[in-house]
Amino acid sequence: MASKSQSKEPVNEQVVANMYGAMRSELNQIYSKITELEMEVSEHSLVINAIQPLDPSRRCYRMIGGVLVERTIKEVIPAVQRNREGLEEVIARLNEALEKKKKEIADFEAKYKIRIKKSDSDVKDESSKKEGSAQGVLVGPASSSG
Repeated sequence: MASKSQSKEPVNEQVVANMYGAMRSELNQIYSKITELEMEVSEHSLVINAIQPLDPSRRCYRMIGGVLVERTIKEVIPAVQRNREGLEEVIARLNEALEKKKKEIADFEAKYKIRIKKSDSDVKDESSKKEGSAQGVLVGPASSSG
């Protein structure tokens, strides 16, 4: 009987901490995948904006599966737009998964009364950010050849 309860409920604090760490890791992976796909969407948009005003019969090259293929602009634009729309759909699904994971983590935190302790270095970093929030990069004068 003890094995049945152990399979669903964590045994001790270390197991809870490991489960929580795994959930946070999954959350970070979802965040990074969304960011990566958003960068691809912006690249697709840049390509579309760059080639749309050009002559539709003009030659252009497109990378398909690692192979550079010659096509015309009128053939490439719809394909790039479809790819961008597909990426946007994937991003939307990942955002839904992200919200579910956030809720799952919040429920887990509430259930096991988990609070994140900030380390001393994090606290110091935050206080220094408040003090030096107007800091910028100091650039010296341009090199003079005289």
